[in-house]
Amino acid sequence: MRDGAAPFDPGHPTPRVVTGVVPLLSQDFTEATVSTLRHALHAQVTAEGLTGDAGYDFVLAVHELVTNAVRHGGGHGRLELRRQNDVLTCEVIDRGSALGSLPVRLPAADRAGGRGLWLAHQLTEGLIVTRRLNGVTAIVTACL
Repeated sequence: MRDGAAPFDPGHPTPRVVTGVVPLLSQDFTEATVSTLRHALHAQVTAEGLTGDAGYDFVLAVHELVTNAVRHGGGHGRLELRRQNDVLTCEVIDRGSALGSLPVRLPAADRAGGRGLWLAHQLTEGLIVTRRLNGVTAIVTACL
């Protein structure tokens, strides 16, 4: 946080507790902190054993979701990385208006942008995108 800004509140009054889930990284982000967050995510994913192409793909997928949150979700958001047994789950939460569709398909080759959700879907074991009253939550998973 900078300049006394209030922490990002994704709308959860209390942290969720799920048996067997280990929190690994929990961080608010803005455009100014995207690179730092990507490096922290890469270090944590590697420490958990997701290395090589699979680790790179997961980090790239999450980076696309974070970038979408900054561009389309109000300029900031929150990242939550967790491990449950041999599965990594990363949740990216924003407060965007979520107007219009959230396509998870490859756009035409001559169209600039619009590939973030498609990439996240292709590069991970699964993608769930949920539209809420106060934003969007995107969740990706990877098996270790």
